[in-house]
Amino acid sequence: MTLADVAIADRFVDLAGLLESCEVDGFRADFLSWGHYRPEYWRNYWHSHSFHEVCLAYSGAGRFNSGDLRYDVQPGSVFLARPGDVHEIESSRSEPLGIAFWGFTFRPGSDEPGWWSGLTRSDGPVMSDRTGSLPALITALAAEAAAPVSGYSTALGALGATLVMETARAFALDEDLAVEPVRRDRGPLVVEAMQRHLRDNLSRPITVRDVAAAAHLSERHAERLFQQQTGASIMTTLRRLRLELAAQLLLDPTVTVTEVARSCGYSDVRPFSTAFRRHYGRTPGEHRRAGGTEFVQEI
Repeated sequence: MTLADVAIADRFVDLAGLLESCEVDGFRADFLSWGHYRPEYWRNYWHSHSFHEVCLAYSGAGRFNSGDLRYDVQPGSVFLARPGDVHEIESSRSEPLGIAFWGFTFRPGSDEPGWWSGLTRSDGPVMSDRTGSLPALITALAAEAAAPVSGYSTALGALGATLVMETARAFALDEDLAVEPVRRDRGPLVVEAMQRHLRDNLSRPITVRDVAAAAHLSERHAERLFQQQTGASIMTTLRRLRLELAAQLLLDPTVTVTEVARSCGYSDVRPFSTAFRRHYGRTPGEHRRAGGTEFVQEI
């Protein structure tokens, strides 16, 4: 998504009444204004707000005056007026400025530094070139609002929350955005994906190659990782899962033993019965007659 796409923000004002508030990382944000200025000469003169107002320039040029400071505005400029900041924006006459703007209240309820410090830090920057995903979010919000369909309120709320967070990140100091590197052991997640593949395909022929491919691993790596995490091989686990499923299916008297065998990946009853007896110590028929329970003979 490029800045040129933000030109469809002609519909951005349509968000009024559709997205009024959202929750952002446990904090509430209330949207008070949405809109745009088309690329033509304009000036909004000195004023202030009781809320945060953010503008994204998508075409032309202009100037953003905030207190005693003056900033040149060009496509890709993001500029911020915090509550109480006296400011004005003036478009260039020769290169009319086009902007999208949004205004919201935001009270994090915490003085700890974080992504929100870009909004709450009074001495922080008011001009940024960190557009990030802001153009994409604006166009997505405009498109969703242009033709609302079922679920639009959830979609707008999620987009609005991300808009607030990305806005704050654009003005946050680098040290406030820094987090400890996330070190994840992907082993358990990958093995879980392989186990899921086994469970989802118990009735079909399965090879180690199939399971490894589902996890995007080589056969050797998949087998080694699976063994490390579970203590059993892939094929041993497959046989156990099939027989556990068979034990459950056999409790339904309307399903034949042949049907149970095929549902568990066995093409013939004989190898199924042999495997079942080796695992449970009794035949499928005995298991069915016992209702799945085991009896201990008293002496």
